[in-house]
Parts: sequence; C-alpha cells; structure tokens
Amino acid sequence: MPLLEGKKALIFGIANHRSIGWAIAQALAAEGAQLAFSYQERMEKYVRELAAKIPGTSVMECDVQSDEQLDKAFAQAAETFNDEIDILIHSVAFAPPRELENPFIETTREGFHTALDISAYSLVAMAKRAQPLMQAHGGSILTLTYMASERVMPKYNVMAVAKAALECSVRYLAFEMGEHNIRVNAISAGPLNTLAARGVSGFTSFREQMGSAAPLRRNIEQSEVGDAALFLSSHLARAITGEIMFVDAGYNIMGA
Repeated sequence: MPLLEGKKALIFGIANHRSIGWAIAQALAAEGAQLAFSYQERMEKYVRELAAKIPGTSVMECDVQSDEQLDKAFAQAAETFNDEIDILIHSVAFAPPRELENPFIETTREGFHTALDISAYSLVAMAKRAQPLMQAHGGSILTLTYMASERVMPKYNVMAVAKAALECSVRYLAFEMGEHNIRVNAISAGPLNTLAARGVSGFTSFREQMGSAAPLRRNIEQSEVGDAALFLSSHLARAITGEIMFVDAGYNIMGA
C-alpha cells in the first residue's frame, strides 16, 4: 500500500519546476496523496501547468500576507478535501532584494517586517487555520529552513533572521499542537538552484564550495528533499516532532 494512500496535502510556495515545494509535491503524489497547491497571482500560469501534471490537483490563489486570502484558501481546501487535511507544506520565503544586497546593518524596518511576515509568521498563520482540519485525526506540518539560521552566510542577511524565527516557531507549534497529534517539523536543505536562491549574491560559488566540503562530496538534489519530506509526512515519522532535519549531504557537521 502506498505510504500516503488517502491522505490530503495542501502545499504553499510552489513557483516553478525548480521549487522545493514541487519536488515535495511529486514525492507525496507518488505515494498516493491527493494534492492542492496555492499560488501567488504572478505565478498562476506556472503553478497551474505543474498541477496539471498530477491528475486531480486543485489550485487556489493566496497571498500569505493577507488573512482574508488565507481564510479563503483554507476554506477552499476544506471544501476540496471534505473538511480534512492530513499534510500542510510551508515552502514560503521572501525578503526584498535590496535587503540581501546591502550590508545587514542597513536592513530597513520595512524590509525586516516583510521578511519575517512572509517567511516566518505565515507558518503560524497557516498552522492556526490547519488545526481545525487536522485535530480530529492528527496530521503533519512541514516547513523549509536553512542553516543560515545558526551561522553567518554573507548576503543572506535578514532572511537568516527570518529562518531563525521560523525554526523557533516550529518548536512552539510542535509543543502546542502535539496534544492534537499534529506534528510540526522543518527540513534544513543544502543550497539548491531555486528561484529564491538565485536572488542571493554568491550563491553559485557557495554551492560549489559545499559540494567539495560536504562529507558525501556532492551537492543535493531537489528530489532528496522531496523524499525526506515524504518520510516526515508519513506514519513512519509518527514520533518525530519539533525537529530540524538536515538534508545537505552532511555539510552542517563540518567545521573548518
């Protein structure tokens, strides 16, 4: 029997075929999950094209900075999935480009607020809306982070602060939602060639450096993050919550 047969997954943050969210969607669908994707208005064409590749996948517009649109998206998901969601994937992150180009000390109040709102608070906002749809039978909430939450990665700047807030939110949500058998975890993936990553100066050189320094002597692929997400979303991970799982070919254990 497929690992996720009969399970229903709502995925936020797919932008194109290189998105980590898309790799996760493919892994979940391959194991029997029914899917629904959200999209930002400017990404609608790309998301609809990807959704069409997985029969039965629903799509809905959602700006995660809007409570009204979040309410509408979860209401649509509830209607699509008969008031039940088993899996919520949060693959959402953004900081204004200037905040990643300028020195960190020049971070603006507006840029700081935007990065934290979209990249961290949105997980809390989604979890709040997912809980009523999960608490009768439990569920899994999964987000994506990066090791810049713990170590300085030049030019990652305020996005690193947002990832630190995101990881702390994972722990608090795991604690509070555990009584409903809802698990909350994060994957800390190595550098991948995504739309968001290409906005970070020096990304290419860092990816090359990681590939030579990681214990496995290579970079990771999107599908490997998808497989880890599949595990964390399935009953095989039923006793795992509040964790940050590294999927980076071991790079995070290295010192010099």
